[in-house]
Amino acid sequence: MKLLSFALTLLLLATTAYGKTEPLVFTKQHSQTTVEIIDALSNKHYKKQSLDDVFSSRLLDSYFDALDPVKVYFLKSDVQQFEAVRYHFDDALEDGDLAQAFAIFNLFRERIADRLESNISLLESDFSFDFDLEETINLDRDTRSWLASEAEADDYWRKRIKDSLLRLVLSGKESDAARELLRKRYANQLKQLARQDADDAVQGFINVMAGLYDPHTSYLDPRTLENFNISMSLSLEGIGAVLQLEDEFTKIVRIVPGGPADKQGVLAAEDKIIGVAQDDDTMVDIIGWRLDDVVALIRGKKDSRVRLEIIPGTSEGGDKTTIVAIIRDKVKLEEQAAKSRVIELKQGEGSFRAGVITVPAFYMDFEAYRKRDPNFKSTSRDVMKLIIDLKKEGVDGIVLDLRNNGGGSLYEATALTDLFIHPGPVVQIRHADQHVSREQRARQKPFYNGPLLVLTNRLSASASEIFAGAIQDYGRGLVAGTTSFGKGTVQVLAPLKQGRLKLTESKFYRVSGQSTQHRGVIPDIKFPSYFKMDEVGESSQDNALPWDSIREVRHRMYEDFSPLLAVLKTQHELRVGTDPDWRFMLDEIALITEQRALKEFTLNKISREQLKEQREEKWLAIENARREKRNEAPFDTTEAVEAFRKQQKEDELTPDPILQEAAHLLSDYTHAAAASLETRLVGKEAINQ
Repeated sequence: MKLLSFALTLLLLATTAYGKTEPLVFTKQHSQTTVEIIDALSNKHYKKQSLDDVFSSRLLDSYFDALDPVKVYFLKSDVQQFEAVRYHFDDALEDGDLAQAFAIFNLFRERIADRLESNISLLESDFSFDFDLEETINLDRDTRSWLASEAEADDYWRKRIKDSLLRLVLSGKESDAARELLRKRYANQLKQLARQDADDAVQGFINVMAGLYDPHTSYLDPRTLENFNISMSLSLEGIGAVLQLEDEFTKIVRIVPGGPADKQGVLAAEDKIIGVAQDDDTMVDIIGWRLDDVVALIRGKKDSRVRLEIIPGTSEGGDKTTIVAIIRDKVKLEEQAAKSRVIELKQGEGSFRAGVITVPAFYMDFEAYRKRDPNFKSTSRDVMKLIIDLKKEGVDGIVLDLRNNGGGSLYEATALTDLFIHPGPVVQIRHADQHVSREQRARQKPFYNGPLLVLTNRLSASASEIFAGAIQDYGRGLVAGTTSFGKGTVQVLAPLKQGRLKLTESKFYRVSGQSTQHRGVIPDIKFPSYFKMDEVGESSQDNALPWDSIREVRHRMYEDFSPLLAVLKTQHELRVGTDPDWRFMLDEIALITEQRALKEFTLNKISREQLKEQREEKWLAIENARREKRNEAPFDTTEAVEAFRKQQKEDELTPDPILQEAAHLLSDYTHAAAASLETRLVGKEAINQ
């Protein structure tokens, strides 16, 4: 066909000193899989959209953006030459014709190969980078345009290499060693490029197409499906972290509760892994690696040690890296289990005892349940036992901590809600056919009737949002913290002849009729957040399904908190205004925000060193300000601060001002509710008289 012949003329061949980058060709099986997926998306996905010219145009733009998100490989002329097929992708896809997609992908591989070869040649030459020159590089991906010419591309990459060398030197590398490390990095990326096959091209393109439906719909080819099954069964040892590629970096999306990284407390969401070493072996630079290769390098035998070089998520500059060591282990169900503690707050001559139950995930041992094991583990069963223990300890109320809880079993979210409310609906589910089911219900009388506060943050998602939303809608307890993730959709795995299609089939709605999708659960009392709303959460993702609402379902209302909120907020603000740990948290968030906003970086070494020193001085200043308020001796260096914090983590003494304030809020709410009840009773008695 005409489009096929046009596309094939663009299949280019790049030859480098590292070998040929052969053009990839799709197969009949790839075409059949594409047709299967389009049929499944059209008939089973929650979002109904036509495969038309508008879709075709969006797909072309999205594919270029997905391949080259920072716009540093394609030239403007490369993109423009595909304008002829902008409105024809839809026609080709219905026939399973991937020629256009492969033409773009092969051109992209050629551009990368040429650029990497050029970078290596520059580093191997006697070219001297002038670090005394006053010039800058802009690394803001959101404002970049396609490169206009080869000359502009060469100048950009000269600056980028210079920036990379500066970062390596400022992180402690010698100049020659930094140059050699960067050369090896580009050489490794060339090898990675040569390993790409037609399956990679198909999966990448189809995932861009699927992503136009929503960000949780994706194609798992047989190789990816195998890795997915491994991650779901937790049958291989690793570090317990969910990873994804972001540009050329491997970024930590989430720490798995109960896993080695969680227990050892050395990693956090948003950290970027740039190097991996087995025990005391040489660190392997992994920038630009395929994600499956990175995962394979990080996995290993139980009890073995892996070292990771990371750029902390709190450091946008990336001039300082950290090396952490983790002992590999399996993520065991019992280590994901809910845990409890008691926070005792002194109040005059008395005290308030807040029971804290931390729920890291909504889990259930399905295998033990199927075997009718009477002692099978689950979130709701474990929390019930913890409530019994806390009652014995004489707590005055309970804080249920759902921070960083990414969800899990819907059944367990319902069962946990059942511990706190009378029989009634917990969540509504609207399916792709618009049918609404309300089978998820609380069915028992409440196990705990006392004061309750639910604590959330931006990483509280899915099942966590169902529970928090139900508690809020029923007026059963306060919700405090930050707005939750906003993941209010349900995915299913649709079988294909080759692999599986993970697609969004339904949406969650609260009993109030509001969706948890996109908007999340908004707390009654808001706390500061380390995460930017426009960078983390459902609303930050392209093509996320929108928030909407359906009919409210009848439900009980335990308490109307609105009359109490003004008083509670005032008490909260007065208290945190004098809390040194809270003040430190605000200062830390402000510094992180300031650093993340920096997109223009100087390439002058002296200026860059001064910038790094200023940054470290600011960190030292806010830590010492906290210590001064505590009447503690100040630190002299940032190294001393880091050593102190490391020891705090090991001793599990790291301050948690968020949790401490949640306990205070629970106390305030308990006393305010009691006073309100007493006022109402007195008023009722006066009326009766």
